Amino acid sequence: MKVPLLSIVAAGAAMIAVSGPLAAQGTSPASTVRPKPLPVRSDGATAARPKLQTPADTAKAMAQADRLAIQSDLAWTSHYNGAINGEVGERMIAAIKAFQKDHGGKDTGVLNPQERGALAEAAKKAQHNVGWKVVTEMTTGARIGLPAKLVPSTAADQNGSRWSSSTGTIQIIFTRRKDANTTTIAAVAEQERKAAARKIEYSVVKPDFFVLSGTQNLKKFYIRGQIGNNEARILTVLYDQATEGTMIPVTVAMSSAFNPFPSSKDFPPPRSKVEYSSGIVVGPDGAILADRYAIDGCGTIAIAGFGNADRIAQDDIHDLALLRLYGVQAMPALAIGDAAPAKPSVTITGVADPQMQNGGHAVSSVAATAGQAPENTLSPAPASGFSGAAVTDGEGKFLGAVHLRPAQVAGPAAPAGQASYVSASTVRDFLQANKIAPSGGTADAKAAMVRVICVRK
Repeated sequence: MKVPLLSIVAAGAAMIAVSGPLAAQGTSPASTVRPKPLPVRSDGATAARPKLQTPADTAKAMAQADRLAIQSDLAWTSHYNGAINGEVGERMIAAIKAFQKDHGGKDTGVLNPQERGALAEAAKKAQHNVGWKVVTEMTTGARIGLPAKLVPSTAADQNGSRWSSSTGTIQIIFTRRKDANTTTIAAVAEQERKAAARKIEYSVVKPDFFVLSGTQNLKKFYIRGQIGNNEARILTVLYDQATEGTMIPVTVAMSSAFNPFPSSKDFPPPRSKVEYSSGIVVGPDGAILADRYAIDGCGTIAIAGFGNADRIAQDDIHDLALLRLYGVQAMPALAIGDAAPAKPSVTITGVADPQMQNGGHAVSSVAATAGQAPENTLSPAPASGFSGAAVTDGEGKFLGAVHLRPAQVAGPAAPAGQASYVSASTVRDFLQANKIAPSGGTADAKAAMVRVICVRK
């Protein structure tokens, strides 16, 4: 079940499944199962049965970051059209149930680990397909989420920016306005409402923002505006009705990501010109597993102590990359088997940033606690440079490869950094797809670890 766009983000900025009694057992047709009598308190009164936990109760018990991630992922699968704010409501629970139903599951309202993994995977694919990224608008500094693959054409002037598809079927317009009609939110909304050929199907005006949506000629439109710094800043999304299936989740994400007046805390730190990460040797002939994000945009990729390496394959969904060193042999490759799910206590082995070890290049190991799949969180997060490091269990078995990066949710601010790992099974599939035999090799993660150096222009 997909949700319509008409009520999109109106609020804006604003597992335990209970089953019925077990079937009676035994051969007697008259046998029944009677509920266990409640205990009697010392004062003679019967104790009340404990209240059953609802799906909303389960969601509220989650960490804020987990709720944000679920809402964001549900938006990308077109099941959720509310504000991505981590608040639990009927809309979020209904979206979870709709996702479960669409994927052949029981609509309990609580995602089991397999369902959570499938949701995350589907959301990542949707983001990748449209080229989702958050950019800084050059004239104002506003933060805007964009489907970059859908709108490759860009133009800008002193009044804002425009992004569009090659045929104009999709247009994203950011405008800044300062005139007599921009003194109040209501005045700005009314001005946008009266624009030619617009038929308003949904409208909400709040003290700090407004939203309008409907049709304009043969296109759908969505408008979100806000006043600050003595001017109005307005985001307009226009798209042909034929692209509605693609654009509905994009528009939901754009609405929540839109930050017209960001502060310094809303921006992620800039990428370093020289960035250090860890790599896992997965083939004796110089095959190295790396974190795709850590080497994104590199003009040169080097392996400390060996020389330059080529990127020969990558998985954009799981952020994995395969590097190749040439002219080497008999490198100690890490054995990557079919490891069991991680127990809470794990070991992370990698090469910390030189600034974290006084310019050194030593391989080190740190202890961490692993969360449950599919998030596979790691706490505490290891030091800078450990992205791409190996996660192993108490027996030294490979569990996955580390990712260090901001959380990927559709929201107005840059999320806090977090650590997680890509599972061993995903790594195996990636290696096998690229004709790298993952089995065999050494169980010594330190011996198979190298430093990866990314040099950006």
